[in-house]
Amino acid sequence: MRSHPDDTIVLQPDDNGTFVAYVPAIPGCHAWGQTPEVAQRELANVFVMIREEYLNQTASSALP
Repeated sequence: MRSHPDDTIVLQPDDNGTFVAYVPAIPGCHAWGQTPEVAQRELANVFVMIREEYLNQTASSALP
């Protein structure tokens, strides 16, 4: 997989004792978890869903 300068993942504690992880360069790519590890794992799942949606939209728009 290619790396991109905007691949930054932000991981920080949230106000309610959980952790939030997000990718600033990708709108909607954020997740929460009880631990930093869970938040990162959930973020990976969100990224996969966003990627699949993007690929489906790209494929649909390429059709005549």
